[in-house]
Amino acid sequence: IKMNENRTVSIDMKDYVLNAIESFGEDITKNAATPATRFLFDIRDEALKLSPEKEEVFHSVVAKLLYISKRCRLDIQNAVAFLTTRVSKPDEDDWKKLKRVLQYLRGTIDDTLVLGCIDVGKMKSFVDAAFAVHPDMKSHTGGGISFGIGVILSMCLKQKLNTKSSTEAEIVGVSDFLSNMIWARMFLEHQGYIIDENLLYQDNQSAIKIEKNGSKSCSKRSRHINMRYFFIKDRLESENIEVVFCPTEYMVADFFTKPLQGKLFHYLKAIIMGHEPITMLTSKFEDRAQERVGSNVKN
Repeated sequence: IKMNENRTVSIDMKDYVLNAIESFGEDITKNAATPATRFLFDIRDEALKLSPEKEEVFHSVVAKLLYISKRCRLDIQNAVAFLTTRVSKPDEDDWKKLKRVLQYLRGTIDDTLVLGCIDVGKMKSFVDAAFAVHPDMKSHTGGGISFGIGVILSMCLKQKLNTKSSTEAEIVGVSDFLSNMIWARMFLEHQGYIIDENLLYQDNQSAIKIEKNGSKSCSKRSRHINMRYFFIKDRLESENIEVVFCPTEYMVADFFTKPLQGKLFHYLKAIIMGHEPITMLTSKFEDRAQERVGSNVKN
């Protein structure tokens, strides 16, 4: 951990990463551009299972990467989250996916997580869900909280129940992540800091309407959603959380829901890892959103 002159903190786990690479048992001589290919969630029934010896190595290395991804290398969380679901019955495809993560880490061994605060009174949370991306048709939740520089608290999680639409998956995602927002607010208040602006960004307009209005915005198609998810509406009001629409191309949480590739991966990685401020992203759509809201206000 290094304290920087600009009052940010840099977190480096290079030794842990090198240990994970060495524990793999095979030479990692190539670098990968991203931690996973777009086929990360694909599972082939005909793939050969690993031997007991390889299975033990797989489990051990994945556990080490899980520790690293939660504390420093947020950029591998999506790949590691999937691999943790495979430790009980890994196959040769999973072994290759694990090797890909290690190749990516080898090429980015000096990357650090930079955390800082532009305004401690302004908490920005991003939540997204990738609908039915897993072989069992379950969706994947991604979320993150930032105070301006880097994501200080993140979530990358396979949803525990099947949903029937992308809107429902988004609502389940908010339900999964909302407790983190409440905890962060309570923790800061106990340190003497008050959250003046608590924003929740989402890219699904239908989900936003249901979360704000509860059953009033439910059509026949969405009435099957369990009523327990309407507690979101109550929490938004009691926690004074404002839900803001965020275009998909600027959705930080998208990074944690699927294996992104190319420019979008590196663009969002720079923001999540704190190499660029969050305002570089939010400034591109917040002003337009505020203008739309203002034009609808009646005196």
